Amino acid sequence: MTEPEVRISTGVLGDSGDVEMQGGDSADVVEVGETGAADALGEDIEEDDAAGEAEKPAARVTFVDYLKSPIITLVIGDGQTELTAHQALLVQSPFFAEAISPDSAKPNRKIKLKDDDLEATSCFLEYLYTGEYFPHKDAEGRNLEHDPTAPSVDGSGAQLLKHAKVYTLAEKLGMPKLKTLSHSKIHLITSTALAEITYARYVYSHTARTDTTIRKPVASFWGQRSHVLRHETEGTFRQMCLEYPEFAFDVLSFVLDAEEKREGRRKRDDDDVGKGSARKRARGDR
Repeated sequence: MTEPEVRISTGVLGDSGDVEMQGGDSADVVEVGETGAADALGEDIEEDDAAGEAEKPAARVTFVDYLKSPIITLVIGDGQTELTAHQALLVQSPFFAEAISPDSAKPNRKIKLKDDDLEATSCFLEYLYTGEYFPHKDAEGRNLEHDPTAPSVDGSGAQLLKHAKVYTLAEKLGMPKLKTLSHSKIHLITSTALAEITYARYVYSHTARTDTTIRKPVASFWGQRSHVLRHETEGTFRQMCLEYPEFAFDVLSFVLDAEEKREGRRKRDDDDVGKGSARKRARGDR
């Protein structure tokens, strides 16, 4: 059976039912195939158009767009201090996105942060607007820029606590990159044993037991140095262990793990020596 043929052109339909090209019989005719192929071709074109629209990049959000957004007031502590920031920047934090409810009929324009630290909150806002907070890391990321208000050696723990409070605030606000930044700055501070025990107390009183990112380095620090530094803390180390048993357990676990690794290395070394002696004796017997 001969399949029906459809002939398509830009001409008009004649009385015979064939498609006749305007301008004469010699005009070109496009053979499409079975009936319905033209509809399929149209669908393909529509799909290509839709795909092209989907691939269009999203409109770039400029800094001016952020500055045009509504102003949100943050009430810190007991209400004596208020800070302000643009909504479009604040909602990058899941915490503030939920608190403000920007898509609701009546967005919240004043948010109370009674349990949050003023300096840590200001560092968070500085980070939102600039991508960093003072003191900045140098180009190589190995040092912090000079802070004329802070001593070269942190003797009280104030500098360590500054970044630790930014860390815990970033955890609350759902800002993982800020957490990473603040944690990296902690390890760039030169401090005394007393400052370190003050920092350890804050970490173990304000972070979750599962937060090994910040707790493990603290336990490691004291596990390696406690036999020396505990004499410099005038009983504070002992009090810390009694007050926070998790700290004592983590430090002890680090010490025991380190001893277990050393014992394993000694055993491997002894085995290697034994194997070497056996080989020498075998060569001597021949």
